[in-house]
Formats: sequence, structure tokens, C-alpha cells
Amino acid sequence: MSKKILLAGESWHSYTVHVKGFDAFYTNVYEEGADRLIKALSDSGYEVTFMPNHVAALRFPFLVSELAEYDCVILSDIGSNTLLLHPDTFARSKAMPNRCQVIRDYVHGGGSLLMVGGYMAFSGIDAKAKYGRTALSEVLPVTCLDTDDLMEHPEGITPKAVAADHPALRDVPADWPHFLGYNRVLPREGADTVMTIGPDPFLAFGAYGKGRSAAFTSDCAPHWGPPEFVNWAGYTPLFKGIVDYLTQG
Repeated sequence: MSKKILLAGESWHSYTVHVKGFDAFYTNVYEEGADRLIKALSDSGYEVTFMPNHVAALRFPFLVSELAEYDCVILSDIGSNTLLLHPDTFARSKAMPNRCQVIRDYVHGGGSLLMVGGYMAFSGIDAKAKYGRTALSEVLPVTCLDTDDLMEHPEGITPKAVAADHPALRDVPADWPHFLGYNRVLPREGADTVMTIGPDPFLAFGAYGKGRSAAFTSDCAPHWGPPEFVNWAGYTPLFKGIVDYLTQG
């Protein structure tokens, strides 16, 4: 039986104002950035359930028992407020379960978690993702900043392996492509930083309770993940290796 993954995030709406002289009009587009990651995981034998941001706000599990149906939870470009502020809480002042606490308890109970970088990951743009202030920080293998953590590198920056023999990297080519940015995080005591980017953690793993977690601090899709990464021969082996390591018995 294939292992199951719950992937939340990787979607956005763009609302554009077009000004043409005296007149203006508006367009709205909905987009998703998960296709390449979903294909990599599906090709690796995993069954992926994808919850875009607006769906996760309503349907992301509220109970550890519901999360336990999945072998791994992946959060990619989904801010903590999307998990914390269900419409019943935000609009109707109803007490609801804290889903960051639920994920923490899921990991402690034997589940696995992967956080992928982006503008709404770790601390995030303007510190709006703010995972360092949530219960989820207790099971992340890195320490989030209290400030905006975006590190833009339009010139390209290439990660370096500090533990090339780590099982997650076993089938990953050594010639890594460049990235165009990442979330700056700090090493966490007791966790394993496997790769760095500049002076900062790029790929890290940790064990918490009976479960494991990983942090991948750049993006699985554009813009930080350029075509050279998304189309790289190591893309599928990388994410397969990460999730295989997290979910092994």
C-alpha cells in the first residue's frame, strides 16, 4: 500500500489593476505551484492529497487522529494564519482547535513534517508567516527569525552539502543548480543540518518524540526555484529521498 502525503499551500490569487489612460479595468487569476512536486512524489510511489491555501483554511485536519491517516504532512508557502484563523474563529469568534498544535502533536506521535520555503514559510515576508511564534516551532529542525527572513539572490546561489552521505541525498546528483533565494533560518541544537546555502541551513532534519521533520528553505517551484532546479535530474530523487527518510519505519 502506498504511503499518503498531505500537501498544503502552493496556491494564490492575483488581482491586477490595468490603467489605460482615463480608464481602468481589473483581472483576477488563480494559480497553483504544486504540479512539479506532486508529480515527483507520485512518480516515487506516494499518494498525494493536495489542499490549496483556500481549501486548507477550511479543511485542513483539526484532529491528530485525522492527520494520522497521512504518513507525511508537507507545508509549502502557507502562512500560519491560514491554519490558525478558521473563518468560524475570525468572523464568528468561535473557539476552534489550534492546527499548529495539532501538527506538533502529530509529529510527536510518530508523524512526519516537511516545511518547504517561500514567501509564506518559516518567518516569511514581513514576518507574516510567523511559524516561530507557533507550536509548530517545537518540531521544526531550524529556528525561525522574528523578522522578515527573505534572502533574494537574483544572481543565483548554490547550496552546499555538509553531510553528502545522508540517506536523503543518496540518489541526488552532486552538481546542484542555483536558486534565486531562500528563507533565512538558524541552526537548531540537536537537529542535523545536511546542506547550507550561504551561511544558513538549506536542508535540515530533526527527530521529535516518535516522529521526524525536515526543513527545505528554498522553493519547490518558481520564482526561487528556477527552471534549472525544477527541470533538474535530481529534483525527483531529492524530494523522494527527503520523504523516504522522514517516513521510514
